[in-house]
Amino acid sequence: MRKSRKTVSLDLRERIMACYDEGKLTQQEVGNRFRVSVGMVKKLRAQRQATGDLAPRHGYSGRKPLLTTSHRHRIGQLIAEQPDITLQEMREALALDCTLPAIHYVVRDLKLTFKKNAARQRARARRRQGAA
Repeated sequence: MRKSRKTVSLDLRERIMACYDEGKLTQQEVGNRFRVSVGMVKKLRAQRQATGDLAPRHGYSGRKPLLTTSHRHRIGQLIAEQPDITLQEMREALALDCTLPAIHYVVRDLKLTFKKNAARQRARARRRQGAA
């Protein structure tokens, strides 16, 4: 049976570290006593040493964006300077190692528009001469 992955409360985190700090139990024994993994005890020790805090750090987890705020600002500048710039040219100007859709999503999120590739534009329908 798989253990649940719920966030451990701040109160429990503090009790775990208080028990470990007494020095009477090993990390494994502390983990067993509070029904958490040894990895959790190690993580709490490392977090306390690095930040001095035991609170959950949800905002710091997950994948970090490749395109930072400065990249987003620069993309806006590039489009303002050259409205017909392509995604490929933006990637080269920013010296990024990312996919073209990644840049497209940033442009879309910024609600910016840029002139499309001439080969992809639709041909306009010619007006019909009124035969009525």
